[in-house]
Amino acid sequence: MASAAAAVIPDGRRWSKAAGSPSSPVTTAIFLFFFVVVVGVLVSARWITTTAILTATQTTSIPAIPSAPPPPRATYSLSCPAPPLPRDPDIPSNISQTLDLVLSPNASSATTCAAIPDPPPLPATANASSTCPAYFRFIHEDLHPWRAAGGITRAMVDRARATANFRLVVIRGRAYIERIAPAFQTRDLFTIWGILQLLRRYPGRVPDLDLMFDCVDWPVVHADQYEGENATMLPPLFRYCGDNETLDIVFPDWSFWGWPEINIKPWGALQKELGRGNKRVKWMNREPYAYWKGNPDVAVTRQELVKCNVSSEHEWNARIYKQDWLKEIKAGYKQSDLASQCTHRYKIYIEGSAWSVSEKYILACDSMTLVVIPKYYDFYSRVLMPMEHYWPVRDDNKCVSIKYAVDWGNSHKQKAQRIGKQASNFIQKELSMEYVYDYMFHLLNEYAKLLRFKPTKPPEAVEVCSESLACQAIGNEKKFMENSMVRSASDAGPCDLPPPFSPEEFKALQRRREKSMKQIETWEQKASKPVDSKPKRFR
Repeated sequence: MASAAAAVIPDGRRWSKAAGSPSSPVTTAIFLFFFVVVVGVLVSARWITTTAILTATQTTSIPAIPSAPPPPRATYSLSCPAPPLPRDPDIPSNISQTLDLVLSPNASSATTCAAIPDPPPLPATANASSTCPAYFRFIHEDLHPWRAAGGITRAMVDRARATANFRLVVIRGRAYIERIAPAFQTRDLFTIWGILQLLRRYPGRVPDLDLMFDCVDWPVVHADQYEGENATMLPPLFRYCGDNETLDIVFPDWSFWGWPEINIKPWGALQKELGRGNKRVKWMNREPYAYWKGNPDVAVTRQELVKCNVSSEHEWNARIYKQDWLKEIKAGYKQSDLASQCTHRYKIYIEGSAWSVSEKYILACDSMTLVVIPKYYDFYSRVLMPMEHYWPVRDDNKCVSIKYAVDWGNSHKQKAQRIGKQASNFIQKELSMEYVYDYMFHLLNEYAKLLRFKPTKPPEAVEVCSESLACQAIGNEKKFMENSMVRSASDAGPCDLPPPFSPEEFKALQRRREKSMKQIETWEQKASKPVDSKPKRFR
């Protein structure tokens, strides 16, 4: 039984040679067979390992071929095959004759633009380079009425025609303009020029759209006329400013690409000049007064401001200068260089007939800006905070309010200097031309999402492009177009659009502003003798 069990259950000892016992032929053969197998396995393993090591060594020794850098984006250029068309002396000088020529049948604008090939679209990997500044969130606020109404119909767009200066239609990245009424000076021309530069910056990214644009200062779409059932007739009208009683859609103003009539350069260049101008006179060495220079004839509130100038009877801490543009034009704009006007510790911003483009130029100085409480806002100003970016001045008692602001600033120099610096930092960092284009892109993109119809080219519209506009322009118009032209498409996509305000966030923003205003109002009241029993409030 023991022998049978040993035959069934293998035991390693059976394969070992017993001491002093002779090996049988079978045992020897089996031993030799396994010996050969083991040696073969070892040799094979050694060969495989050696081959792997050699292969790895050879692979790492070969330098990797670097990936080719992406080809540079094609640069844009202007080529004008013919001189500009002759000007008509009978056309008033305060409207853009250039745009009139571009849209005339003799200009061949459509032929010029059709000959220009479509630029290659941005690669799919072109991602946003940053998160957009906080003021982009107001895009959602401005478009909310149409989102709540279920979208924008063609009838709504047609209703906006009543006061519009031009109609813009974009189809497959190409722009078509129908001029409805001439705008003042070159507002319409440079607004359209800016939109064309946007199409160049983000080729193939701006969606098809159809909109009406009004270049007049004050908004006209009154909210109380479009409540309830009338919301379905709400006209989407684009313009440069808005207020709390209207629903006009706010868009960057024409002066970002230049204002040739008064020699204000495009923002990209002027922003840098203002940055350098800030360094010419240190804040502590600046005149300790509030400075304003402009045209007081356009509004009663500005005429009241002139009364705050220094006189033999009063020292309101203000230095007010009237800008005579006709005289300045003849003198070659020697006294209107904006970068040379950062010489006072305080600068005053006051609206004209409505909002004023001067706001960004004034805030760009390191001076603490004294803002006479405004009625209107533009696309970026709704995030500016009193005592953080500016000092509010009462509209109903300007002179007293200005005097107190300057006295406070001269007694709290570090705080006043910080307010001025925070405003200029905002203008330099968050109002770059890159962000202006990104704001335009996101506004138009969100607007296009609301359209409930397919945009088509109107019979009266003419295709326009950078070439057709710049080739008809002359003088400063042409110079500013060349200086503000987008030279190539952006390699990166626009910044990421932040989400809308929640109701709580929006209320907190309002409470924060009101708290600062109330604080200053209280300080003023304590510093001055009460005129009557009712305290005056900011409005």
